[in-house]
Amino acid sequence: MNIIIYGSKYGSAKKYAEELARRTGFELAPYEDAGDINGYETIVYIGALYAGGVIGMKKTLGRLKDIAAKKIIIATVGLADPTDKENVENIRRSVERQLSKELFETARIFHLRGAIDYSRLNLKLKMMMALLVKKVKSLSPEKQNAETRAMLETYGKQVDFIDFESLKQIEEAV
Repeated sequence: MNIIIYGSKYGSAKKYAEELARRTGFELAPYEDAGDINGYETIVYIGALYAGGVIGMKKTLGRLKDIAAKKIIIATVGLADPTDKENVENIRRSVERQLSKELFETARIFHLRGAIDYSRLNLKLKMMMALLVKKVKSLSPEKQNAETRAMLETYGKQVDFIDFESLKQIEEAV
């Protein structure tokens, strides 16, 4: 038995999960509805990067037992370019903080680009983003990283970097 579980804030991770489920025939569930996942052999977790972590990942994968007997694949979804080495290192550190050492070392980890439409953000998040952008703008270019540069480039816009072709690497891994 195989499952794809997703944690999505604005829909990009869900779109990737739905497309991967269509391609693989795996069961599909949002992390809130995944229940006990210990009976699955292959677990793919696709989660949006949000507030320094991957939505729902720690809660969902933290319940796993007998990790060594499972194939675990994690795909993060964010705005910053996943081909940028510094960005990938930052994401991996974030993922590592959310998982046990055994789970982090067992899982295959991939990174996908998502989408954002600032007009759809709620007021609280718009205010938080405005403050964060103001802070990032005050940094010298040398202190900005790929993630903060992507934030500045996309702030206030509607952008869509979703690329279903990038799912091929995950399909091959499963």
